[in-house]
Amino acid sequence: MTRTVTIRPATPADAAAIHAAILAMGEHLGLAHKIDSTPADLARHGLAPGRAFEGLIAEIGGEFAGMCLFFRSFSTWRGCPGIYIQDLYVEPRFRGERVGERLVRRAAAQARDRGAGYLRLAVDADNFAAQGFYERLGIAHYEADRIHAAYGEAFEALASGGKDDQGTT
Repeated sequence: MTRTVTIRPATPADAAAIHAAILAMGEHLGLAHKIDSTPADLARHGLAPGRAFEGLIAEIGGEFAGMCLFFRSFSTWRGCPGIYIQDLYVEPRFRGERVGERLVRRAAAQARDRGAGYLRLAVDADNFAAQGFYERLGIAHYEADRIHAAYGEAFEALASGGKDDQGTT
């Protein structure tokens, strides 16, 4: 039996539930020790005016069932805006009820209505269930793309150490 899933925009009041979901994802992947964010970080940066990201909350019977966090992006090659899904989570007791699919489809539709023409995301290399889920939705893995990142000390060194030919930063 599929129950009614309600999807709504995330608000600052959802910060604790969103953070709990992020911690649960980290636990599932064995990476919870790498999570430094707090509910206050999420409320300040993502659920406030001028936000760095936005989210959708899924509820079943008034209970938190899942969430999808995403942000706007732009492809200079495609010449159009898009979205990048940062996190997608469904509470274990609600899995199998198409909550994740509905969240991804709603995020894509919302982005399309704002003029977006694509959706991107990254999946943990060992998370085969998520990879299969996204492929079933038609979100393909592209061998040609690789994600590169600078975090923590590497980011700080990059940001504070570079000078161009004229000695300016």
